[in-house]
Amino acid sequence: MSRAPEFIALSDAAVRAVAGANSRHAALIEDAFGVLVETPGGGVSVSGDAKARGAAKKAVQAIADRADQGLEIGEADVRVAIGQARTGGAVGSPGVAGSPLPVGKRGQVAPKTPTQAKYLGALAQCDLVFGLGPAGTGKTFLAVAHGAGMLLRGAVDRLIVARPAVEAGERLGFLPGDMNEKVDPYMAPVWEALTDILGAEQLRRRREKGEIEVAPIAFLRGRTLSHAFVIVDEAQNASRAQMKMVLTRLGEGARMAVTGDPTQIDLPNPNDSGLAHAVGLLEGVKGIGVTRFSAEDVVRHPLVERIVRAYDADAAKRGRTV
Repeated sequence: MSRAPEFIALSDAAVRAVAGANSRHAALIEDAFGVLVETPGGGVSVSGDAKARGAAKKAVQAIADRADQGLEIGEADVRVAIGQARTGGAVGSPGVAGSPLPVGKRGQVAPKTPTQAKYLGALAQCDLVFGLGPAGTGKTFLAVAHGAGMLLRGAVDRLIVARPAVEAGERLGFLPGDMNEKVDPYMAPVWEALTDILGAEQLRRRREKGEIEVAPIAFLRGRTLSHAFVIVDEAQNASRAQMKMVLTRLGEGARMAVTGDPTQIDLPNPNDSGLAHAVGLLEGVKGIGVTRFSAEDVVRHPLVERIVRAYDADAAKRGRTV
């Protein structure tokens, strides 16, 4: 079987993206498929047996397509492209219906996997969306990006983020500081995402004007949230009563994203978690979308995907489903 090099003509931006800093991206592709990737000028050359070349070319083209759209390419993008080329899944820059996402500090925010694209499509089409899955799949970041985009376009008046504050094992009333100082430590991932998308100065201004609000789930009781995009993060740690309460806060012109990992429940009684219970009751109801992420959607460090797979395998052995 021929191992002759095959040349793929690409733009300069795409060639740089495929190669990566210090040829790191090219090395990942070479290790994954057992090929040789070179950039002789005007494109990329892939050497290896025909099957390996074919798979490597799919990954190369997926990376090139994203680069040509002006998207920043990191190692996570390269690993996603490699994974999809290996499994025979849809490879390329996933499309998504709906309004465009904002441009963050690292460039245009865009889905990296087909499941992320499906999730964004649901956020654009449904008033209430559940995003379920392991850490590192982008479910919170994309919900924040979508909500920030709606706020910037004037589609909503406020962006409200709620999260159960159960991790520290302490009552908020006994923590020092005002409300923001009490709950900000629990919201670090959300603030990081908002800072990346809006920038620190615009985030500060919008918080001061009340356009961006953070509150523990319990503080939403008795309120009607109108013309707002509401994110309920770490929802696996909301009780069934809290989940019913927060879901019924939706008012006129409001939309909501509920994100969480049903395998990471920190409540004293895991059976009281409201996330899986709510999904079981509401999936299939008109206007409600459910997107389930898996290890294949992890876009953090490659070790995170392997960790998730190991825990999934352990859960399967014990006969548990999530």
